[in-house]
Amino acid sequence: MTTIALLTTALLFGGMLLYSFGFAAFVFSALPPETAGPTIRRAFPHFYLFVIAAAAAAGALLWPEDQLSAALMIFVALTTLPSRQLLMPAINRATDAGAKSQFKMLHGLSVVITLAHIGIVGLVLSRFL
Repeated sequence: MTTIALLTTALLFGGMLLYSFGFAAFVFSALPPETAGPTIRRAFPHFYLFVIAAAAAAGALLWPEDQLSAALMIFVALTTLPSRQLLMPAINRATDAGAKSQFKMLHGLSVVITLAHIGIVGLVLSRFL
């Protein structure tokens, strides 16, 4: 069970890093802006579902051995829900309305949340040592 929890947590950590710093950057550098924006917009709901599912699974798998790590992973899953359901649509509305300052603020908030989640998942990984 501990090995599966470790692998699930590592999958989440790697997936979040790859998506945040690899895929998104690649899309914006490889595609024209009129294509990159809609592509990212279509991909983010799936990214958030991945984070929610992987963090919840890791939390459940960790519970028997390490309740603190499990609680941290459940926290990541639960706090990703409002990012997906509220923050992401607000960012899209600001983009559609051309509200650049609102977009910058909301997008900045989403980046801070994602970085915090990556940090939390990294902390959980370090507890396996």
